[in-house]
Amino acid sequence: MAKYIFVAGGVMSGIGKGVATSSIGTLLQARGYNVTAIKIDPYINVDAGTMNPIEHGEVFVTEDGMECDQDLGNYERFLDKNVYSMNYMTTGRVYQTVINRERNLGYEGKCVEVVPDIPEEVIRRIARVTRESKADFVLIEIGGTVGEYQNMLFLEAARMMRLRRPKDALFILVSYLPVPKMIGEMKTKPTQYAVRTLNSTGIQPDIILARAERALDAPRKKKISLFCNIAEEDVISAPDITSIYEIPINFEKENLGKRILNKFDMRDMGCDLRQWEKLVEVIQNSSEPVKIGIVGKYFESGEFILSDVYISVIEAVKHAAWFHKRKPEISWLNSEHYEKYPESLSELKAYGGIIVPGGFGSRGVEGKIAAIRFCRENNIPYLGLCYGMQLATVEFARNVCGLEKANTTEIDQKTAYPVIDVMAEQKVNIQKKHFGASMRLGAYPCELQAGSIAHGAYKSFSVKQEKSERGNFLISERHRHRYELNNEYRKTLEDKGMVMSGINLDRNLVEIVELQGHKFFVGTQFHPEFKSRPLRPHPLFAAFVKATIL
Repeated sequence: MAKYIFVAGGVMSGIGKGVATSSIGTLLQARGYNVTAIKIDPYINVDAGTMNPIEHGEVFVTEDGMECDQDLGNYERFLDKNVYSMNYMTTGRVYQTVINRERNLGYEGKCVEVVPDIPEEVIRRIARVTRESKADFVLIEIGGTVGEYQNMLFLEAARMMRLRRPKDALFILVSYLPVPKMIGEMKTKPTQYAVRTLNSTGIQPDIILARAERALDAPRKKKISLFCNIAEEDVISAPDITSIYEIPINFEKENLGKRILNKFDMRDMGCDLRQWEKLVEVIQNSSEPVKIGIVGKYFESGEFILSDVYISVIEAVKHAAWFHKRKPEISWLNSEHYEKYPESLSELKAYGGIIVPGGFGSRGVEGKIAAIRFCRENNIPYLGLCYGMQLATVEFARNVCGLEKANTTEIDQKTAYPVIDVMAEQKVNIQKKHFGASMRLGAYPCELQAGSIAHGAYKSFSVKQEKSERGNFLISERHRHRYELNNEYRKTLEDKGMVMSGINLDRNLVEIVELQGHKFFVGTQFHPEFKSRPLRPHPLFAAFVKATIL
């Protein structure tokens, strides 16, 4: 019988439930168990695809095309395995299913109610993941913070599962312990209130992960134990650390894995974290920096920088840097600044390489194009991801091919030279304003041109090598886009030196462009960052970082 671990958050959001869930999974996986993870988001949105990334963070895309919360990216990176659309649910998605079932007489005329029918649908979805993944452990992260109205129905589902299978369900609360500057003492009271709030839903946490800026001391552990009705050994210290990849090792030092197995009355067969220990050793000892600039627009919210918008890109850069035993130093470069102050483009020479990540809309586009041109003309390693590939094509068309004012029709529908144009099947979606889950999403195959930069990268840094029917190297990568390189301009671009080194053969779609004779200049229509793992960096990022340090 599968075991279920529910992870909820207390006191405030953003305390690391996702990486805590991922790290717990890592500990269990290192003991030989099959682990999967589910994220429950308390939004009415059916998926994360229509959410503003500044408010919600990155939209992660699964192999089967689900636009979901960035925590699924954490699950994949820590567990080094794919998770799928069934591993993600939102309030909107659950309600939509229940309402559709009711409309189709799926409830046989019964009165459909919020309780128990909504929690029952949550339980049904959890059961499906358990069945199809054949997991020994299913970790379920409940989004939001204990005490909010939005996640009460999911907590109710967890309570019902515990009632039905008391020996197979366990609750972990990730709570925050502040250290007010003027007081200088770590405070447990917010966590006490969080536990009492959780108690009011009928749930008592079995383990508390105490998040704080520093490690928990004995008096604090004792206090939490006493007032939260929990053994001291089940209060796990989770202090701030330099890298999230240290968390599994820190949790193991706190005996978290053993505590979980003890509560399920399961034997501990030993924990093998040698690969993680080697990774952390590299992270801690790498001192020679590699400086990477990311040119984007989704950075600022008031006076704060929101790095979660590009979290998979950031992690992919880190993975590649550590692979080369380098210390990653990532800087945020605002593309709108380059539009206002083009003379400041010279600062790009201070970086080993530049990335233009995915995005949408016209804001800051000309600044990105100017940055791309500067990289091309000054032999600065460049990696363009999705929109970054499309804008690299626009820049090349304008300034090398002489197609003045060439553009993407996303920005200028009347451009004389639409080198990037909307995909044929997407025109109807745009006209009908059918935007949710309607892009080209998920994994698609791509054939690489032999001898290209991209081919060299995959050949050097990828273990698994598949061949197309024509005998060329074949890869599979994840997508999220509506626009593509317009094949009408393909010969013009190629005649001037742009190499179309990756093609989706099913629809003759250009997936990768690059420039020969440049230190490294590659743009991908897909998002390679989604498949990068800390113990297995993505080939294109590994090759990009290598180019920055040569």
